[in-house]
Amino acid sequence: VAPFSYEEVDKIVSEEIGVRISKAFSEFDPDPAAAASIGQVHRAKLRDGKPVVVKVQRPNIREEVVNDLDVLDDIAELLDEKTNVGKRYEFQNTLIQLRKSLLRELDYTREASSLKIIHENLSEFENIVVPLPIPDYTTSRVITMEYVEGKKVTDISPLALMELDGKRLADDLFHAYLKQVLADGFFQADPHPGNLFITKEGKIALLDMGMTGRLMAEFRENLLDLLLAISEGRGGDVASIALKMGEEKEDFNGNEFTRRIGELVISRDDANLEQLDAGNVVLEITKISADCGFRLPPDFTMIAKTLLNLDQSVYVLDPEFDPNASIRRHAAGILRHRITDAVSPGSVLSSAIEVKQLVESIPPNLNKILDTIANNELRLNVDAIDEKTLMLGFQKVANRIAMGLVLAALIIGASMLMNIETTLTVFGYPVFAFGLFLAAVGGGAMMIYSIIFNDADKS
Repeated sequence: VAPFSYEEVDKIVSEEIGVRISKAFSEFDPDPAAAASIGQVHRAKLRDGKPVVVKVQRPNIREEVVNDLDVLDDIAELLDEKTNVGKRYEFQNTLIQLRKSLLRELDYTREASSLKIIHENLSEFENIVVPLPIPDYTTSRVITMEYVEGKKVTDISPLALMELDGKRLADDLFHAYLKQVLADGFFQADPHPGNLFITKEGKIALLDMGMTGRLMAEFRENLLDLLLAISEGRGGDVASIALKMGEEKEDFNGNEFTRRIGELVISRDDANLEQLDAGNVVLEITKISADCGFRLPPDFTMIAKTLLNLDQSVYVLDPEFDPNASIRRHAAGILRHRITDAVSPGSVLSSAIEVKQLVESIPPNLNKILDTIANNELRLNVDAIDEKTLMLGFQKVANRIAMGLVLAALIIGASMLMNIETTLTVFGYPVFAFGLFLAAVGGGAMMIYSIIFNDADKS
């Protein structure tokens, strides 16, 4: 991207830090060392002679980004409503994550905070350098940080990389990102080769913390399981873990989802598995999920992007680097970090407060229980069969049996009286016998009606 003029740089810096450049810095290079889409970087020196770099945000870039995002939002809404691709991939959800990330990147005070956090989190890595910001010369549009002398990873010749022990640097870089993502839950989300410098001491400097990501503890646990399953070629487990990380849509095809993700990993033999980049696999999982009607969280897309950039960077340092072996090698250390964080002073104090509250609540609750027992007021409520309903059912059955016996007796009695000669007849049958027969018919009809209509309504 073409740089903007020094006059505009002078105006922005003076407005932001409240003093002219000539007063704040003993030296300030008017020619930018690098220019990008959001800002450009100038080398400078503080009044005490300390070398720094000053990143200045482009004029009116915030308005341009907001306008572009609004246009993209209209396009995404149209695609999601009118096209099958949009309905599968849900571009508006992806755009929400992009909007948050870009707007955070436009606030340089956030980047300064990220530099301090990641500098502290990676302090145990001897070969990783993260420059610190200069707070007095940092605002939302200007960030001043320590100068790191070195070259971009992509500018180092293969011979120079061999002298630098590229294999160790690649493994340290990958390990540092595993710690950021899986243990710390806070990571630089843009580790492409242009943001990595090789210092004159042969270390790796992480630059540009404008784009960062945060992950919840549960997501990190599932992600660690997922990466281990990928690294070991356990396709079925990869599918099962991915299912725990998202949610099903109405048209979700579970069998197709499991089959395709399983094949993604299992179809490769051991030799190919060593070249199976975690970033590519994670990105492919997002594609399969969309195709099969499964919604993964936006964080998953950010992780895929980060791992893809990381794969490119480590392969520049070591073309034969095996990320899957690195995942297996460092998994135990990541777990130790997680356990250590779980027993931090804050979490221990929180647990102690909960125990204290529990102990304090035991005596009054125990007194209530003892008083209830002493007063013979203890009652047990058992949610079992409703005995009233059960007894009514038994009574109904008994009544039906008794009525059936009476009807049978009437019919038998009527049949026996048919043989008795009498002058009182109806249709040629004895009156008394005919009456008993009609009573049996009427009682039977009533019982059938009750069974059909009353019992059916209650059931």
